Order: sequence, then C-alpha cells, then structure tokens
Amino acid sequence: MGRTHDLIVIGAGAAGLTAAGGCARLGLRVALIERDRMGGECLNTGCVPSKALIAAARAAQGFRSAGPLGIRPAEPEVDFAGVRAHLRATIARIEPHDSEERFRGWGVEVIRGEARFLDGRSLSVGGRRLEAPRIVIATGSRPALPPVEGLADTPFLTNETLWDLETLPDHLIVLGGGAVGMEMAQAFRRLGSAVTVIEAGQPLSRDDPEAVAVVLGRMRAEGVRVLAGTRALSARHGAGRIVLETDGVGQVEGSHLLVATGRRAAVEGLGLEAAGVVLGPGGIRVDGRCRTTNPAILAIGDVREGPRLTHAAGQEGSLAVMAIGFGIPARLDHAALPWVTFTDPELAQTGLTEEAARERHGDIVVHREAFAENDRALADGEAEGFVKLVMARGRVLGATLVGAGVGELVLPWSLAIRRKASPWAISGAVVPYPTRSELSKAVAFAAFEGRIFGPWARRWAGLLARMRR
Repeated sequence: MGRTHDLIVIGAGAAGLTAAGGCARLGLRVALIERDRMGGECLNTGCVPSKALIAAARAAQGFRSAGPLGIRPAEPEVDFAGVRAHLRATIARIEPHDSEERFRGWGVEVIRGEARFLDGRSLSVGGRRLEAPRIVIATGSRPALPPVEGLADTPFLTNETLWDLETLPDHLIVLGGGAVGMEMAQAFRRLGSAVTVIEAGQPLSRDDPEAVAVVLGRMRAEGVRVLAGTRALSARHGAGRIVLETDGVGQVEGSHLLVATGRRAAVEGLGLEAAGVVLGPGGIRVDGRCRTTNPAILAIGDVREGPRLTHAAGQEGSLAVMAIGFGIPARLDHAALPWVTFTDPELAQTGLTEEAARERHGDIVVHREAFAENDRALADGEAEGFVKLVMARGRVLGATLVGAGVGELVLPWSLAIRRKASPWAISGAVVPYPTRSELSKAVAFAAFEGRIFGPWARRWAGLLARMRR
C-alpha cells in the first residue's frame, strides 16, 4: 500500500489543529487523528475552563474588596452550580473554532481512534493503515504524579478532573506551587474554600522572586495558606477527609486534593520505537526545527521536550505548516517566549528574568516603573505591582511585569527582545490616557532618560539658549 495522505497529524489540540488546518488550506491531503475531544487540553480541561473559573472568582472577590472605592464590602453568595454552568458555556462558545465540522470544511479528514506507528511512515488507526511522507505528533501531555506514598490509593483531582466537581470543596489541598496550582488555589479561596498549597521548593520558581513575592503577599492576605519548602511524604483518606503527612508542618488535612505537580508527554500506545522516534526524560527529543530522531516525523506542542504553553504549541504548529507546506526550514526561537500566571495580580514574563540575565550576561541595567506611578492603576485602586525592564548594552534581554492585567502589556517587550521594536520607539509611542500601557512607555523612557537629560544634552540646550539672545 502506498501513500494515503500528504500529512498525518496525531492529536487535535492547539499544535495539531494549527498544523492540520494550515496544511489542508494549502491543498494538501491531511489526516487528523484524535482519540478524545477536539481542542485538546487547553479547550476542555486547561486554559479555557481555568480562566473562566478565575473570572468567576474575581467577580466574587470584588464584593469583598470594594471598600476602598466607597462600596460597602459584602460576602458574596457563590452558586457553584452557576459557576460550573459558566465554565461549560465558555467552552461551548469556543468549541466551534476547534470542531470537526470546521476542519472537515477545510478538507481535513478527521479520524477518531488510537494511532499506533507501524514504521517510520505509516500507522494504524482502528485497523486502518495510513501512510504519509510527513507525520506530526501533537498528542500533548498528561498530569505527572509525584512519588507520594499512598497517593495512588487516595482520591485526588488533576486539571483533567477538577471540572467534574459538583460542590465547592470545604478545604482544598493543592499539591504543587506552579502556575496551575497557584491559579486554582486563589480561585477556589475566592469562591469560598479554605485552601492550603504544599510546594517542595519555591512557588512559581521559574519567575522573578521579587514579582513572585507580590503575588504571594496578595494570596496570603486573602487567606491562602502557602507552605513553601514543604514536601508531601504520604497520603491517606477516610471519613471524607484527606490527610497528607509532610516533612515540614506535620499533617495537613482537607476535603479535596488537587495534584498540580507538572506534566508528562502523552505517548502511551503510540509505538514510537517502530517509527525510530526517541523519547527523552522531558518528552520526545526534537531539534530546533521540531524534527524527531526520524526526520520525517515532527513533534510539536507539549509532547516534545521544551516549554508547555498553548501559545508555544500554536507557534510550533505554524512552524510545521512552513516546513511541510512551503518547504521553509524555520527554526524555533524561545528567546522572547512570554508566559503569564493568571493569579491576581497577574505575573508576566518574557525573555530573561533579572537573575537569569545576571548569570548569563553579568553587567546588566534594570529599569523599573511602579504601578503606583500610573494614573489608571491609582484610579482603579489596583496600584500594586511594577514593570521591570532588563537590558545589556542597549539591548532588551527580558521584562517582568506583575500587577492587574499585565498579561495584556507583555507584547511590546516580546517584540523588543526579538528586535521587532525598540525601547526608543516604545518610549516615543503615543498611548491613550489613562491606561496601563503608559507603564511600558514610562519604563522604556527610563532607559534613555539619563542620556536625554545628561550633561551633553544640558550643554547643548544651554548653547541653543545663548544663541537665541
């Protein structure tokens, strides 16, 4: 049997949908294989429901925190069934973008079932053999479970099952202080649950410590108990309670347990060995063009070694379209890859943190602009946070932002790191007043302020003044 398709894509999440849709719209014969729900983790159990939950939690917190604005605070009455309905409605509104109908309309053959490689160019799905010169693996990731004694015999939630909760937890224990764990910890606390976070290291450890301190301060003030440097040793349950034994504070008891300790590549049953694809400790091994150890097979998104972010997956799906559809050997560039932790305040990062920049470049310059200096932030009563710009030899290396809505402010700094924009251009931009965008303009101006108002500039201005007499 010969070629059945020009391209086979395994997995209909952000990465796979981008690759399959783009190549099909170029006229290629594309098969898209999915064993579960279209849209993958992001739509169904990740980004979309979590942000919808965070929005509900933010609305609840607004009742409690409006006092400084002259509104009498009140404890909200949370209808958890209504919150769940909001999550489902949000998913339903976005689902058509990732639907079978949409992709079939572009010419994609959507095949439901489990894929298994037969060799480096062919695979089997439900007894059907498919063959193509190029194959893309985009099967995503699954929750990784930590080595905690008794955990397997203890009822626990992950981001895949959290949304099945029918009642609000009385006391939610969150195991893991990464982005998912911290976002859900704050959200459930705001909805009315008692919450304890257990983190073996430091919460949000990949982020700037100064910015993390702002987030932790707010969460603790809201009543989230954060146990940093605390390792869970064992788990057990009984009488509707879950008990974790720790190495720091003894026992932690709650009604529900959320395990948020990272992800692992979803490759079970694929038969990678038959395709000559090597799996590393962090996922499928790829080069800078997302090629696996079999050059005919690409691995994109969470399944490969590298950052696990929806927008990174989408970028890699586009890279696959460039490579397969246009023959352009584009390479990955994560130097300006941004990420946002959607706590309140939000925490956004692009490029290097201050600490990482010092380690890599030594002599750096740091410019800061506080939210307390921004008129819109003051008017909104959300003046906590800052924008930090990290530079060396006139080049932007990274930007850290913490404060209300900073996920919407990170874009110009990603462009600046890639030299698609410059701090000088940003400093001279005309931005609407009053907006938080002025923070970016102000911190960019700070990078040149010393030269603009320095000795040479003052002498020149003085010379011009004397010439006008």
